[in-house]
Amino acid sequence: MAVDRLLPTQEAADLLALTRELADKELAPRVDEHERAETYPEGLFTVLGRAGLLGLPYPEEDGGGGQPYEVYLQVLEELAARWAAVAVAVSVHGLACQPLSRFGTPAQRERWLPAMLAGEQVGGYSLSEPHAGSDASALTCKAEKTATGYRITGTKAWITHGGRADFYALFARTGDGARGVSCFLAPGRVDGLSFGRPEDKMGLHAIPTATANWDGAVLDADRLLGEEGQGLQIAFSALDSGRLGIAAVATGLAQSALDVAVAYARERTAFGRRIIDHQGLGFLLADMAAAVDSARATYLDAARRRDAGLDYGRQASVAKLIATDSAMKVTTDAVQVLGGYGYSREFPVERFMREAKVMQIFEGTNQIQRLVIARSLAGAP
Repeated sequence: MAVDRLLPTQEAADLLALTRELADKELAPRVDEHERAETYPEGLFTVLGRAGLLGLPYPEEDGGGGQPYEVYLQVLEELAARWAAVAVAVSVHGLACQPLSRFGTPAQRERWLPAMLAGEQVGGYSLSEPHAGSDASALTCKAEKTATGYRITGTKAWITHGGRADFYALFARTGDGARGVSCFLAPGRVDGLSFGRPEDKMGLHAIPTATANWDGAVLDADRLLGEEGQGLQIAFSALDSGRLGIAAVATGLAQSALDVAVAYARERTAFGRRIIDHQGLGFLLADMAAAVDSARATYLDAARRRDAGLDYGRQASVAKLIATDSAMKVTTDAVQVLGGYGYSREFPVERFMREAKVMQIFEGTNQIQRLVIARSLAGAP
């Protein structure tokens, strides 16, 4: 069902209406086919890019949509309500654009950013490694300086859109310690770069997640974003925004699970009454609705702080924690509401439940979010 939203402008309301129409036309009819067959939705990101949905929160002068983050996240939620894997990829693309937008030189932004924000090129975010997930400072992929640029050697893991993206925000080691990591805008295809077989995942099957193998690939010097050693600062500044993206995606997924459960409970009867009229099940649905509404409120609060130029790191972690934990519970409860049908592929709630699980893991596990929140509280006056 369409969610009644408080939007800041009529332009934002029109954008949400366009998003719903596009998602109903382009995403909803294709999701089951591609998720079951584990096939990539060719051409879909071009459609989203032409609609202006891949650069919404970035400045208009750079080719973006100039929209507040609170509006952009609600667009992500609408996409996720139809197809979570695609919404995750859109969020990751936005995350991959941020290092260039915030830390690139004017010449770098002019050269690369317009095509990225227009969706002519789709990006991936390459921070994690097989043995460096939550501890980003432990990464070992190396960027050795050459006469003309940098030679990249090492392995990166868990890359959304890996092998399909046109560019990657790549983090590699140029020195020792936490200040020895640098950020690069790496092309998606270059000699010395190859990708492993996509991961055989529990969910989000239509968008590949892959390992990248850098075997001495050479990047030009102008591919460095910011200064050498600034990589972790760049990574962490982008991750707060990325956590809000995943919070919005999780909320959209949970909203869909709630909608399916409510529709089923209104139609199914037991003991002579609709099952929604039985208090035990009605209260379960009420808790599900409260969880979805709470998740939406937390990500909007953090987004509004971001739009106002206020610190929002703790609020981003709260939003990611609340929204993804809620999505896991709501999708699990939706399976319960549908009973045996919930466990079958006749209804999508079993897929929703599988897709929700990873949202508690990527963009920083929820244990890491609790650590971020606790440290913020410990440092408070």
